[in-house]
Amino acid sequence: MDDVKLAHEEERLSKTAALLMYRDGALDTLESGTVHALTSIHRALFCTIYDFAGKIRTVNLAKGSFRFASALYLGSALKSIEKMPQDGFERILEKYVEMNVAHPFREGNGRSGRIWLDHMLRRNLGFTVDWSKIDREDYLLAMERSPVRDVEIKALVREALSDRLDSFTLLARGIDASYAYEGYAAYRAEDLVKGIRPSADRGAK
Repeated sequence: MDDVKLAHEEERLSKTAALLMYRDGALDTLESGTVHALTSIHRALFCTIYDFAGKIRTVNLAKGSFRFASALYLGSALKSIEKMPQDGFERILEKYVEMNVAHPFREGNGRSGRIWLDHMLRRNLGFTVDWSKIDREDYLLAMERSPVRDVEIKALVREALSDRLDSFTLLARGIDASYAYEGYAAYRAEDLVKGIRPSADRGAK
């Protein structure tokens, strides 16, 4: 299987898993803002794709000239991040930024991290993120700058908050946008999960 087909298969499997996590209530069993919650999300998304799904990386990672947290100190860094407060929007976003800097997995940090953030916002504030309202380039630039200046990512996410926690359509649209940030746009989430939409949300927009 070539790289393009592999990427399409990864998108199909993990995007379906993301929607099922919300629909089946798997996220409701997790304590928000914990390392366990993040590893559980990552495992659910990628267990059929990567043998390291849900496992903290043991290798160093870099993106361009930026180096993520050293694998040698990653365990202690994650413990510190987990202890960060999440009693308001500002603090939740600061915790999210720090987890992104840690980059605990070899692959799939962005997609699992955004669900982790959304889970904190749902649990603590009663809001979800409509990622489709955040432009891809704006998001990527804001995240690149966030370790030294987090005001931009905070502003983008704040403008995309919604209290429509039960809207399957909003959820599917947001997951599509989240995946598109990473270059995965071969499938529409709603097309992948036709027939599994909760009956209470049929017709909700």
